[in-house]
Amino acid sequence: MGPYLLGTLVAKNTKDPLHAGFATERAFLQEAKLDLSGISQGDGAGGDWADLFSPDFMCQYLTYWTSRPDYPVFFKALPILGKDGTLAKIQMSNPGAGHVFAKTGTFGSENRLNENLMLNGKGLAGYVITASGQKLVFAAYVNHVSLPPDPEAAQAVAGQALGEIAAAAYDAPLTPQESASAPVPADYDLIIRNGHIIDGAGNPWFAADVAIKGDRISAIGDLRDAHAQREIDAAGRIVAPGFIDMLGQSEFSLLLDNRSISKLSQGITTEITGEGGSIAPQNEKTIAPIKPMLEHYKFTLDWTTLAEYARRLEKQGTPLNIGTYVGSAQVREAVIGDDDRAPTPAELTQMQALVEQAMKDGALGVSSALIYPPNIYAKTDELIALAKVASKYGGLYATHMRSEGASEAAALAEAIRIGREANLPVEVFHLKVSGKPRWGNMKTVVATIQAARDSGLDIAADMYPYIAGATALASALPPWVADGGVQKLLARIKDPAIRARIKKELAGDHLDWENLFYDCGGAAGVLLASVQNPELKQWEGKTVDDVAKAWKKSPEDTLLDFVLADSAQTGAIYFMASEEDLRTGLSQPWTSIGLDSNEMSLDGPTFEPHTHPRGFGSMPRFLGHYVRDEHLMPLEAAIRKITSLPAQREHLTDRGLLKPGYFADVTIFDAAKIIDRATYTSPAQLSEGIDYTIVNGQIEFDHGKLTGATAGRFLRGRGWQPK
Repeated sequence: MGPYLLGTLVAKNTKDPLHAGFATERAFLQEAKLDLSGISQGDGAGGDWADLFSPDFMCQYLTYWTSRPDYPVFFKALPILGKDGTLAKIQMSNPGAGHVFAKTGTFGSENRLNENLMLNGKGLAGYVITASGQKLVFAAYVNHVSLPPDPEAAQAVAGQALGEIAAAAYDAPLTPQESASAPVPADYDLIIRNGHIIDGAGNPWFAADVAIKGDRISAIGDLRDAHAQREIDAAGRIVAPGFIDMLGQSEFSLLLDNRSISKLSQGITTEITGEGGSIAPQNEKTIAPIKPMLEHYKFTLDWTTLAEYARRLEKQGTPLNIGTYVGSAQVREAVIGDDDRAPTPAELTQMQALVEQAMKDGALGVSSALIYPPNIYAKTDELIALAKVASKYGGLYATHMRSEGASEAAALAEAIRIGREANLPVEVFHLKVSGKPRWGNMKTVVATIQAARDSGLDIAADMYPYIAGATALASALPPWVADGGVQKLLARIKDPAIRARIKKELAGDHLDWENLFYDCGGAAGVLLASVQNPELKQWEGKTVDDVAKAWKKSPEDTLLDFVLADSAQTGAIYFMASEEDLRTGLSQPWTSIGLDSNEMSLDGPTFEPHTHPRGFGSMPRFLGHYVRDEHLMPLEAAIRKITSLPAQREHLTDRGLLKPGYFADVTIFDAAKIIDRATYTSPAQLSEGIDYTIVNGQIEFDHGKLTGATAGRFLRGRGWQPK
């Protein structure tokens, strides 16, 4: 049926697929420079006397396949003698069983004269992996043999004979001239040769080969005598553990479009997510605020617990390893909704029970995002109560602090208090100093964190290597405006008296809430990144100031009217931090890198052409601009910050290091060329310098292209209790 399928699927000719298929097949063989004089094909269905392929041609054909980049896929599809497929019952006890990878074909006819079966031809062609690790191609035929009139006779007699011939080569004494010249996939699935190994622990690089079998690293060292199904020459390249994004936002987007080129092209193999809000638990109260998003994507949310989400993700497939916190905002909303009030004792008990269930389902800890409603309504004691539950199961407390601006010192003190009183490590999300009046204060912030560390609290932070942040445009409004949810927020904006109060508050700094609009210097510092309303799409990539001038309105009225017109669904980029503070933070040995961005492709449902450039450029920008060009730190120290450091923080077992027995998450890159290309005005640009991204032993990104593999896993925390 091959020609019919080629004609239909490759040539896309449904009117005459047979002739189109033969033309496609012939072009393929001619391009391979094979001698076609030894082959013929008749009806394209395998049942014609003209279907003849000489043994010599088959050996040439099989040898050619070893030179193709898709050879591993071809090889893996072959049945295995004595083990698998059509060869499963042939020579099962032979020493060569499991080492012959081949296809068999049979052409027989009824012999009425002798009342038996005439085996006109039966062939077996493929590869033998010998005991010495050599690889042979072979083709063996049995022709014109009389057999009993039994449908299984051809396999029982001729198949066994052919299998025995092929298996005999397994331990035959072959000279080098008799063996094939192609490399042998004998010992490992993949060998990365000649690279400079940076193992992730901060050690200096060393020269070695890395061997992978299945999803694990099998060996590191001088592997010149070993063979693999595929080999990568990493000469002049760095071979490092896969990069870990300490704050992504991909839990939903992976279910919508999981190609993930934005992250795989940066060498990212693992993402930690769940900032305040989280993928679970879910109920009617948590679903109500996201209904516009669900309707926009025509998405059905069909889970309530983290365990149920994990099953859906694993069933659907993910290219990235994903671990998540349970959000304190999520459990608050699930119990209280969006109201600005404290939970009753009974409600707090419910919230604690939801955190406990999520920790048993594999959450890495509990998180908060304390500038956003409804999390902003949570008092410190409420957060401590939830963090104590996470602590019981070995989790972290991770926080977008209550302020990164005017009240940052108090917000940091709160995070430290929660860690101490709940007895668990603390992770500060996207550490920064927001607002020009406070630029230069990062030295004080890091000194406070270091003092807490010196006193015995395990506190650390992650950052993205940009001076601008990104969040919802509606987050620029005072938090009381969002009390009760999105619909009440929109109603308040329409009220003239309330609108006047909002505009007045936008004009100044506040100790009790973070005024992003003020911190950015007003409308000129706020860039519109993503818009839902089609009538407003033209403003993506423009500032609020640009819109104000076009609409002939004040900046404050423009902000409010835009939030209203887009139903509070607009995403924005806020230019709020300084380069000096960014460098100070990145220089600390306890900071890692988090993109604070979901995975996306260059097209499709989740693509945002005016997203923050951090989504496409963070890791290469850190390694290329800050480490190589600005000499912020040695490359080995930088690799540690994005591999073993986050893996240790999150207790990701057997990840974050290049070490035998560890999962084969590997990034191969050119240290001289790695750099980001994404900008604020043109953010959807792939970075340069990443050659390969390997996730759990599978190559997923290869020189600018996705392979389609989805080898990622859902990563579970220490409290996981499998059911």
